[in-house]
Amino acid sequence: MSKRQSIEFPGFSHANPIPGASRIGNIMMSSVIAGRDPASNKMPDELDQQIVNIFSHVRSAVEAAGGSPDDILKITFWIRDPATGRGALNEEWEKMFPDENSRPARHTQSLTEAGPSQVKCDFVAVFS
Repeated sequence: MSKRQSIEFPGFSHANPIPGASRIGNIMMSSVIAGRDPASNKMPDELDQQIVNIFSHVRSAVEAAGGSPDDILKITFWIRDPATGRGALNEEWEKMFPDENSRPARHTQSLTEAGPSQVKCDFVAVFS
């Protein structure tokens, strides 16, 4: 049986003692990822920039575990206002996953918690 491995990646950390992701064998699950700037750790006011930052963190996380975005199986997003944010989300989605015949599953829900985050996500990756 494989031992669990905590995955940390540059430009991202949690305030609580939890890793950015965890991997057992060929399966990795991320913790919740917010759109803080990877260089400054500040939360941008603009939703579009938070979304850009989230995709940067997702890429960094999967690469820190030895994979690539091609290994991502599913991403769940929580967004403050899905109706107004879906365009920016889809734009970054298509940049990271340009092949419409090879994209992860995706689920988008409303983000109801208060705070500066307008969007959050978590994801599952399976490495071959």
